[in-house]
Amino acid sequence: MSHTTVDQTPLQNALNLAGRALLAVLFLPAGIGKLTGFAGTVGYISSAGLPLPSVGAALALTVEIVGSLALLAGWGTRWAALVLGLFTLAASFFFHPFWSVAPEQAYVTQLLFFKNIAVVGGLLVLAAQGAGAWSLDARARRG
Repeated sequence: MSHTTVDQTPLQNALNLAGRALLAVLFLPAGIGKLTGFAGTVGYISSAGLPLPSVGAALALTVEIVGSLALLAGWGTRWAALVLGLFTLAASFFFHPFWSVAPEQAYVTQLLFFKNIAVVGGLLVLAAQGAGAWSLDARARRG
C-alpha cells in the first residue's frame, strides 16, 4: 500500500493516536482473555459449529494481540487495521447472529453485531488514512 503524506496539526496527530489506542483497547484484552482462557475460547468457537476450534482460537488471539499492539505502535497500521477489520466482520456473522437467536436475545446480539460493524468502519478509515505522524510507520518513512 502506498503511504500518502498529509500535513496534520498536533491536534489531528493526537486524535489519531487516541483513536488507535481506543481501538486497541477493544482487541488487546480480548486477545489476552483468549490466551489465558484458551480452553473456554475453544469451547465457544466449537459451540458456533466452526471447524478446527483450537486453530481458530490460536488465530483469533494472535490477530487480536498482534493487531492491537501494531495499532498502538502505529506499525504496519494499514495492514493491521485491514486484518482486524476482516476478523471483526467475520466474527460478527458467526458470533452475533441476531437474526437467528431467540427473541429475548436478539436485542443485545443485534447491538453487539452493529457495534462490531461500526468498529470495522473505523478500522477501514484507519486503513485508508494510515497511522498519522505519531507512529512507527511515519518514523520509518522519515528515516
